[in-house]
Amino acid sequence: MSLPISPIWVIDFLGSSLMIFFSFLCVHLATRLRNQDKENAVWTYLLWIAWALAAFAISRGVGHIAKRLLLLSGNQQMWMMLRPYSGAFNTITFVVVASITLFFERVWKINQTILRDKQALQDSHEQILYLNRHLEELVDERTQELFISENKYRRIFESSRDMILVSDRHGRIVEINPAGINLLGLTREAIQKERISFKQFFRKPEHWDSLVDQLLNRGYVSDGEVELIGAKGGPVHVLLSGSVECLLTDKKEFFHFLVKDITQRKAMEQQLLQADKLASIGHLAAGVAHEINNPLNIILGYTQLLIRHEPEGTERYLDLRIIEKHARTCKTIVEDLLNFSRSTRTRKTKVSLHECIEEVINVVRQQFELDNICISTSFDPNVPFMILDGEKMKQVFMNLFMNAKHAIGKSGEITVSTHYDPRKGDVQIRVVDTGCGIEPHNLSKIFDPFFTTKSTGEGTGLGLSVSYGIVKEHGGEILVESELGKGSVFIVRLPVIDCDRQ
Repeated sequence: MSLPISPIWVIDFLGSSLMIFFSFLCVHLATRLRNQDKENAVWTYLLWIAWALAAFAISRGVGHIAKRLLLLSGNQQMWMMLRPYSGAFNTITFVVVASITLFFERVWKINQTILRDKQALQDSHEQILYLNRHLEELVDERTQELFISENKYRRIFESSRDMILVSDRHGRIVEINPAGINLLGLTREAIQKERISFKQFFRKPEHWDSLVDQLLNRGYVSDGEVELIGAKGGPVHVLLSGSVECLLTDKKEFFHFLVKDITQRKAMEQQLLQADKLASIGHLAAGVAHEINNPLNIILGYTQLLIRHEPEGTERYLDLRIIEKHARTCKTIVEDLLNFSRSTRTRKTKVSLHECIEEVINVVRQQFELDNICISTSFDPNVPFMILDGEKMKQVFMNLFMNAKHAIGKSGEITVSTHYDPRKGDVQIRVVDTGCGIEPHNLSKIFDPFFTTKSTGEGTGLGLSVSYGIVKEHGGEILVESELGKGSVFIVRLPVIDCDRQ
């Protein structure tokens, strides 16, 4: 019994036809999707796959239809001839589908890269558009910020109490603030017109060379203590810090300096050291003076007893007088040492400072006028009565006037002035002479006992030491300023004590 095969043929014929129909329907729909977004790689891939499968459906469907028609018409021999070609075409369509799938992976990556680049370009484009639209506003905003920043740092530069200086590698001053101009005694015009070098203000040029070496090797210098030449030509002690700036554009090096004036601090340190030194010497002098004073009084007493019983004019009488004279000289020195060490009794009373000065001036005026030395006064009428040991203060002024006369020699001027400062509560007495001045290396020694620049026999070197001790005993201080060849200024500061309460 054999079953009829006509239904199988019908189904094969209709299935092949529908496969061709649906494949082209897929091509139509994929084409519509791609037309909606031609840059979408998925739709492009789907269209290519639809065309490849449509080619496969044509090959497969047409092959089956042709097979049924040829077998039905009795041309089996012809189908056997076409059959290999139909199979080969089917294989080729499978290869095309597989190639499209493999090729699509690479296309997809390229497409993603293109999309990212596109997005980046679009972002850049939007930023450029934003900048174009707001360029003027942005420039104004940045200009304002720069102006505020520059103004802030300019104020710091201009108002700094310390010197800020910029120089090139060779020391030529490029920029300097007002504090530096005042410290070095320069002018803006001179800096702009002349090639002024910072190096020329170093008292020791080797310090500048050492500074440059440190800056070039280490890149900075921190708190280096150097001595500069100030506006008045005198020494100025400073703390100097610096750094190096290298400009890559023109390969030049610039030095930035911050300089702090510590001259006053150094002077105070020197005064403290001097005070400590003199205090130590005072203790030593007091001990020695007390030990010498008693035997000296005994020698002087016995000498005077022997003189009393010795006839005048004899050789023995003259020898005793010589002993008495030198014993009295030694006694004077001992008293001066005791005054210096403040071991003598002080009798403070209410006195007029101006009257004390005037009395001393009246004593020395005639002698000074013989040497063409004019002594003038400028007294502050507000100076009140003071609690002082008048006799000891007269000794101070006498020492100062005699030293001034010695410094002047022949023909000159001594000016004595007073000033009362209620805020500080002290009186300042200035003794200014037009003498030869004091050597800088002697300034720290002038208050030392027995230090003198006078010839042998002209002084004991105790005058300023005694004056120092007396002023210190009154709670004051004595200072000196001197310029070689132009004169000296001795400044005595005495505290004002309420006379009524005292």
